Amino acid sequence: MLSFYVLVLSIFASISVGVLVFLNNVKSSVNRIYAILTLLFVLFALVNHLSLDVEGDQLFYMRAVMVLSTLIAAFAYIFINAVTSKKYSLSRSNVGVIAIATVLVIIVDISPLLFSGIASSGPPPQPVAGVGMLVYILHFIILLGLMLFSLSRALRNSTEEKQRQLRLVILGIIPTFIISPITGIILPLVFSYTQFIVIAPLYSFFFVACVGYAIFKHRLLDVKLAAVRSAAYVFSLASLGIIYYMLAYAVSITIFQGQTTSSVSVSPINILLALILAFAFQPIKQFFDKLTDSIFYKDRYQTDDFFAEFSELLASTTDLRGLLERASQQIAATFKTEQAFFLLYYTNGKRHHMSAGTTKHSRLPMADALLLDQTVAMNGDEIIMTHILPEQSSLRRMLVSHKITLVMPLVHAGNGIGYVFLGELRSGSYTKRDLKVLTTVADELIIAIQNALSVHEIKEINATLQQRIDVATKELRSSNSQLRHLDEVKDEFISMASHQLRTPLTSIKGYMSMVLEGDMGKITPQQHVVLTEAFNSSERMVRLIADFLNVSRLQTGKFIIEKNPVDIVSVVSGEVSSLQMIAKSHDMKLVFHAPKTPIIIAIDEAKIRQVIMNFIDNAIYYSRANSTITVNVESKDSAVNFTVVDAGIGVPPEEQVMLFNKFFRAKNARKQRPDGTGVGLYLAKKVITAHDGKMIFASNAGEGSTFGFSIPVKQGTKTDVLTQ
Repeated sequence: MLSFYVLVLSIFASISVGVLVFLNNVKSSVNRIYAILTLLFVLFALVNHLSLDVEGDQLFYMRAVMVLSTLIAAFAYIFINAVTSKKYSLSRSNVGVIAIATVLVIIVDISPLLFSGIASSGPPPQPVAGVGMLVYILHFIILLGLMLFSLSRALRNSTEEKQRQLRLVILGIIPTFIISPITGIILPLVFSYTQFIVIAPLYSFFFVACVGYAIFKHRLLDVKLAAVRSAAYVFSLASLGIIYYMLAYAVSITIFQGQTTSSVSVSPINILLALILAFAFQPIKQFFDKLTDSIFYKDRYQTDDFFAEFSELLASTTDLRGLLERASQQIAATFKTEQAFFLLYYTNGKRHHMSAGTTKHSRLPMADALLLDQTVAMNGDEIIMTHILPEQSSLRRMLVSHKITLVMPLVHAGNGIGYVFLGELRSGSYTKRDLKVLTTVADELIIAIQNALSVHEIKEINATLQQRIDVATKELRSSNSQLRHLDEVKDEFISMASHQLRTPLTSIKGYMSMVLEGDMGKITPQQHVVLTEAFNSSERMVRLIADFLNVSRLQTGKFIIEKNPVDIVSVVSGEVSSLQMIAKSHDMKLVFHAPKTPIIIAIDEAKIRQVIMNFIDNAIYYSRANSTITVNVESKDSAVNFTVVDAGIGVPPEEQVMLFNKFFRAKNARKQRPDGTGVGLYLAKKVITAHDGKMIFASNAGEGSTFGFSIPVKQGTKTDVLTQ
């Protein structure tokens, strides 16, 4: 009875898992190999049970058991090799060697070389082993060694999830391929102990259970969804059967008083019950779908919810780094990954890259990124799964070193703009559903990244421009500081030179005045003309030095206005008289329109006199010969107005706005009088502004100019202008 239960249990487990794996992907060579392996386990359990029957041909069934165990060992090695490499890495020559060796061992298994007879029919029977047993054992040990070698090599180079899967496979191998030969071959043949033969199918059941757990719990072959849906259908059908039986029984008791006949099966009541159950099937199935999902997929995400949340996230910001970090966190939380991060390329004059993702994500060096670029360029932009790459691939080694399990290239208009990297799942492995979800959001993700990249590049351009502006500003400030220093040195030099020059010029002017006045004796008319010109030149030199001194005082803050009541008419008249000789020497007529009464105003006489003289002197030097220069003074609208009107060269319109700047001279003025300094009008404006006055200026190029000033009359103070 024990052997029967063991038989049923092992057969049911093997068939269930084998069918689920095979139907999940009939095109997969790994799934087909596993299905064949489970079929061999089923046949092994049946034949082993038949070998225990003393009334049957025990020797035949025992040889069949050995044939099946030989095939199981061969297919187990092929299956493990396929699982550990994820690609069928055995070459045709290797497969041929294994096939030939297996066929030869099978020939030995069915010949008297393995079992020559039966010493005791049992149960369980005790066979008589021949020399062929050595061939069988050698073949079995070689395949077992190859299996363990493949598993140990895969353990060293696999991810944590893969290692958990392989440990379960190793756990299943130990009783099936190590303990089972001991209890089924060594103990019966060496020690004549055959009691454990009846439980041999339990070892195969243990292997199927361990591999099945690796499949369903850790997604070794990704058949969890098929298993869950199968369970839902089984529960649905079982529930419908129970409901139908209970309803039919209740109806038979109620209506037919406990009597059921064949007519009941076609009665309207049963037809109605069948229709009710048919309509109830879909709701019941949906109930069990949800129930099984809650059990097997309690951490499973809803794709619609993920799409909605991810779309909202992508539209919520244009900050590139913030977008990448939030998208990485969303993906990692949804897929339950150890890490998620982006690597993006962008250009801003030159090629740049940006990496952003979850906390403590891997940092991919550009040399590794270049290797990935080359692979994508050759193989296209399909999602890259690390575990399906060849074991010797440099790309696989690189991805494993960074704990990267999945890479999704981001391609826009045929150009790669970056990658999405995902680490290992905390439970299980990536499914086709996960890959489909990632592919679906890729386009929307690329658009959002492109928009954020555009904003980011603009920000970087602005930052670069701002940096350049800051550098230029710093350089300008440094240059300005140097210029200020040079200007200060220049002012100091001008002040010193002016003071040093004024003393000898004053002496020269005084001596020349004495000569002209006859204090040194009588001079000829010709000498008088020459000395007069020299005197006028020295006078201009004195005024020029005074201008430079005033400029220096303005720069050093020592330009002081000392106001005293003065008759402005008398001041102007004196300056006109002193310049009459110069005007006459230039063949010009200097006319002064003076008011009949004096105009008393509080001014700094020396500085105002210098301004008046400067205006008249400029009019003389920039006017044409045989022209008239008119000087006017008048009191009007509580202000004193002074103007000098000439018919000279005028000032070009485009240069008038700069006319009162320090050291500025119009082009036609530089041509007319190369020795000018450009400080006279500048000082004039400063002096008039210090008197709270305004400059008067009007000019037409080639027709003449009007220069002057207007100083307001301040009532109620001792310095107010008084007209007497």
